[in-house]
Amino acid sequence: MVRYEHQAPGDLLHIDIKKRGRIQRPGHRVTGNRRDTVEGAGWDFVFVAIDDHARVAFTDIHPDERFPSAVQFLKDAVAYYQRLGVTIQRLLTDNGSAFRSRAFAALCHELGIKHRFTRPYRPQTNGKAERFIQSALREWAYAHTYQNSQHRADAMKSWLHHYNWHRPHQGIGRAVPISRLNLDEYNLLTVHS
Repeated sequence: MVRYEHQAPGDLLHIDIKKRGRIQRPGHRVTGNRRDTVEGAGWDFVFVAIDDHARVAFTDIHPDERFPSAVQFLKDAVAYYQRLGVTIQRLLTDNGSAFRSRAFAALCHELGIKHRFTRPYRPQTNGKAERFIQSALREWAYAHTYQNSQHRADAMKSWLHHYNWHRPHQGIGRAVPISRLNLDEYNLLTVHS
């Protein structure tokens, strides 16, 4: 199988969103009672960003998938990667309305990021983000039963640390994603302080 990969960290950042059901209290998997379900608890939206070269990921959970959430996520993602010494050059997203908004385009312009869109109805174009979402669902979201949405969000933070810093990644020769950033001592102290 031939894989494409950009030459340096920050050359391309993939961003996508995954909708997850909100958890208000333990459901039937915890209680054993199928009548003990919550109807209409709402949704959480997991925004994901993954660097095309290093496969270092960043995630955050927002209450919606509208443009203010997308703008805030991009700001947070760019700041996260900057702390790792990575400057984002290009961005690839789907054609969601949040990513097509004027506010999102203005932020990309302000940050000097070239924004490209996937072809409609071709999620495989953003395959690295899609694959990361599959891994996150399997290893984080479905791996445990959670008491509530906050408990699940807290677990995501520790899982993401494991993914970036300790988990070998098959797509990059079983290397750990963070190892492809060539962090120096300053970056390590900034990230871990």
